[in-house]
This record gives sequence, structure tokens and C-alpha cells, in this order.
Amino acid sequence: MKKLFLRNARLLVLAVVLLHQWTASSAAALELPTLTQKSNAKAILTPTPPSIDATSYILIEANSGKVLAENESDIRLPPASLTKIMTIYMISEALKNESINLNEKTKISTKAWRTEGSRMFIEADEEVEVYDLIQGVVVQSGNDASVALAEHVAGTEDAFVDLMNQQAEIFNMKDTHFTNSTGLPDPDLYTSARDLAILSRALILNHPEDYQWHKEKWFAYNGIRQPNRNRLLGYDGVDGIKTGHTEEAGFGLVTSAEKEGMRLIAVVMGSPSDDARTEDTRRLLAYGFRFFETEKYYQAQQPIVLQRTWQGQQKTVPVGLSEDLYLTIPKGQYKEVKATIKVSETVYAPIDKNEVVGIVNLSLNDEIISSQPLVALASNKKGSLWTQVSDSTKLRFKKWFG
Repeated sequence: MKKLFLRNARLLVLAVVLLHQWTASSAAALELPTLTQKSNAKAILTPTPPSIDATSYILIEANSGKVLAENESDIRLPPASLTKIMTIYMISEALKNESINLNEKTKISTKAWRTEGSRMFIEADEEVEVYDLIQGVVVQSGNDASVALAEHVAGTEDAFVDLMNQQAEIFNMKDTHFTNSTGLPDPDLYTSARDLAILSRALILNHPEDYQWHKEKWFAYNGIRQPNRNRLLGYDGVDGIKTGHTEEAGFGLVTSAEKEGMRLIAVVMGSPSDDARTEDTRRLLAYGFRFFETEKYYQAQQPIVLQRTWQGQQKTVPVGLSEDLYLTIPKGQYKEVKATIKVSETVYAPIDKNEVVGIVNLSLNDEIISSQPLVALASNKKGSLWTQVSDSTKLRFKKWFG
């Protein structure tokens, strides 16, 4: 009897050891290879941004959202016709929601016809296609076209402005308030360079097909051919976005350009002249393209690790990002980026798809430059009673013996 007891005890210890080795080796096999490697490539030195003769400015990369240069970017300033970026964004939303279409016509009101400032030269009571009005706003900066579109979408310009402010709140544009669809001077109309960069980024990423309107250099209506006032269009990848000018606001320019897989957005507000805003924007874009690069580090919905899942129908669940992760860093340093993955030590089923289970930190020169939540890329329902009991036993042994 004693010999039988000793024999069973030895078998139990052996089973525990083998189980410990199995759980350790299987866990080690779950992590997938990272996308980074150490490199001896030398980084290009990055100078300070160019000096800009404007009240406020900001330069960002559109895909990553990284700010590359800024000065007084949060102060509230009159936007003038830069307001129309939000006007066009709301039109794109209406088109996406199919509440309007490009080919339908709208009857021009007396209010729209009488609107002061830059004009498309539409006439009261005439019917104009939505697409022509869009061109009148984007290319000709027509205030009359802006009011006509606002009334067509929301019934009145005031109702449309309410939609504009709701959208600004959704975008967390904390230093923005609209009072009209045109940008005509009003004490309560203001925005900031940072908020305009946020809005422009949303326009480009959320409505890429509609964004193509902004690269048009000319538009003619009623026999009157007018140029786009953005003099940088076609220069070094520039394909948008909007100019603005009033005596109160000075000269403003929001520009975007794409080159070598990187898209920049530059916002300049309060410049003293058209030449100044154009030249300063050109210098900002040159600075961004010359000294920075953007790469997609992780692709959305692609497994980064396979997380061991206990008491589930599946032993593992793939873990990754819900959205693409882009990095914008000084040129020559991309291969120096390191990824640190932190996933919950013990994950139990059930797990829902897109449930947050960890975090990935990307660092450069020992400084974290991006942190993103890791989510389950698939669901994992609770397993059978046998699976639950078996996994509970394994976890208990794992806790006892490490």
C-alpha cells in the first residue's frame, strides 16, 4: 500500500512538471514577430521650424495626426472664408447620408442672392444644381453659394449653422463657434488653427472622394470665370484646401499636400498679405516633407499577438488594433522604433470582438511616442464544462508552481 502511494505521488509530481513545461512553452509560442528591427541608420538632424509671419499657425501630418510645428495654435481668431471648410464638410455629410444629391437643383432665395462679399453670381429664383453650388463655394468662395447650400440642406442658414456647431463639438473643436456659413465678420464667429487642422483632417479622411473638389483651379458660372485663390494648388503635391480674408481676420490659408506617402496639413492665420500666407505655407510644407516621414506601423484588424484565453471555446484569441496605426517621426529613425506589448496576464472567456485586452506602446530613444489600445479581433465564447474545469485546474497548478 505504501509503495502504491509513493508511486502515485511520483506520477502526480511528474504530471505537474510536464503541465508546467507545456503551459510555459505554449505561452511562449503565442507571441507573433514584431515589425521592428534595430538599425545602425543615422537619423537626420531636425532643425527648428521656419519663422512664420502670422498670428497663428500649425503643421500636422494627416494620417498620424502628429503636430510637426505650431505657434499660438489655440488662440481664437476670426476665420473669414476658412469657415467654408465646415460648410463643405456638412454638405459632404448630407451627400453621404443621401439627404441630397449632386444633380438635384435648388431654388435660390433672395437672402442668398443678396449676400455680400465674394460671390458666385447666382440669381434669385433661378434653380442651380448642388454640384455647381459646391464649385461656387470651393473654387470661387461664393458667399451666395454657401447660403444657398445651407438653406437647401437645413431649410434656413441658422438651422445649418446649428448643425455646424454640433459637428464642431463632435470633433472636440474647443475653440470654435460658428454664426454663419460664409465667414462674414461677426463678434461671435471664431476658431483656432488647431481646430481648423482637426476639421481639415476629418474632411480628407472621412470624405476622400469629395476632397478632390478642392484641387480645381477655375470655375465659370453665368459666363463669369473665376480662379481659385489658393495660389499653391498644383505646387509640390498641393491639392487643397481654402483661403480666407477679411480686414479683421487678415489673410488665412489652409493647405494640404501629399508626397512620398505622407500628407501634410498647414494652417496659417492672420498673415499680413496674400504673398506672406502663400510663402509661409510653402515653407512649412517644405519643412515637413524634408525632415519627417510617415509609415504605417500596424495595420488594422491584423493580429499582433495571440492571447491565451482560459475557459473559452478557443485556446487563443487574436489581438491587434481596430484602426491603422501611422507614425510620423524624423527621417532616418523609423527602424529605431520599439514596440512594447502589454496584455492582461490572465484573460477569461467570454471575450467580445473589439474588447480592450491590452495596450501597445511605441517608443523612440526611450520616449513613448504612441500608445494604442489592443483589442480582441474575434470573439471567444465560454467553453464546455469540461474545458472550464480543466483550465481552472491548469491555472491552479500554474499559480502554485509558477
